Amino acid sequence: MYPLHRQREQPIFSARAHVFQIDPATKRNWLPASKHAVTVSFFFDASRSVYRVISVGGTKAIINSTITPNMTFTKTSQKFGQWADSRANTVYGLGFSTEQQLQQFAEKFKEVKEAARLVREKSQERFELANPALNIAAPQELSEERHSPPLLTVNGPGEEKLFRSRSAEVELTAEKERVRKMLSEGSMCEINLEAELFTLQDSNAKLVAALQEANSSVEQWKNQLAEYQEETDRLRDQVAELETQLGRPAAGQPGKEELSQSLEELEALLRAKDQEIQNLQSKKTDVGELEKEKEEIILRLQDLEKRNLELENRVQSAEKSLATNQEEQEQAEVEVQRIIDVLDVKICDLRGLRQSLAKLVDK
Repeated sequence: MYPLHRQREQPIFSARAHVFQIDPATKRNWLPASKHAVTVSFFFDASRSVYRVISVGGTKAIINSTITPNMTFTKTSQKFGQWADSRANTVYGLGFSTEQQLQQFAEKFKEVKEAARLVREKSQERFELANPALNIAAPQELSEERHSPPLLTVNGPGEEKLFRSRSAEVELTAEKERVRKMLSEGSMCEINLEAELFTLQDSNAKLVAALQEANSSVEQWKNQLAEYQEETDRLRDQVAELETQLGRPAAGQPGKEELSQSLEELEALLRAKDQEIQNLQSKKTDVGELEKEKEEIILRLQDLEKRNLELENRVQSAEKSLATNQEEQEQAEVEVQRIIDVLDVKICDLRGLRQSLAKLVDK
């Protein structure tokens, strides 16, 4: 039902612990985020090359922390450890039942942090190789400054073209910053959507399990309801018969008292059976409510998947725009170099003419 999420998120390691968060007001006291021990897992997102720590308590994600190379997991006692998450602006604390579990979690945190560092370095190398124009931007500016006096003194149109080249470079820099900001905002929005999706999936799994259990008991409830209805009809017949007998003249007073007592017992039993029938009917209503809630959750999950797809399309469009701007910058650099070469030739010609004029003057 959720193939995209299952393919992208792969669990690496899981442990059970009590989850705490630092009090945002005092920054000293711990606030419990879970009433009991919950599962805390390391996940790897293969499509985005991101490691995360995720824990779900009830119907919400109480931990959704992206591991970065700057994070450090600190053991503050034999069974307690903590780490700070600057993106979430909080500090998470975990209380384990044994010292061995704390040691295993700390070692796994260290391994994941090192893996995140390697992934970041590889990503930076790929970005630098894919965008060589960014690495030569500074030398190009120095070269333009060195050649600017001949351009300004010899040829007027060259100044206009150089100005246009610098304007294009400024616009390209602004476009890059805008694209980077858009990518970072899209990444944060995607993280929030994935956290909500993860929470909804856990809630939906619990509802599905409860619905299956309720469906398996429906037939049994129906059989019990039929038996109770038959017994109720039988008891009602007995009550009617006893009432008829009470209406007849009896031989002695003790017989009437016994019949009255039996009638009261049968009426009490009848009320108990009616109450059981009402309870079974209310349980059947709960099953219908679970089905409605399940349908609402499915609709919300579909909406989240659509929003995630729209964000991915926006990121792809931004990447295409950045590639187009880089091609325009390369063309502008080629044009500037061609103008510089032409000006160098003209300078040489002028020098030759100046020497010829000097010789003529000497003669």
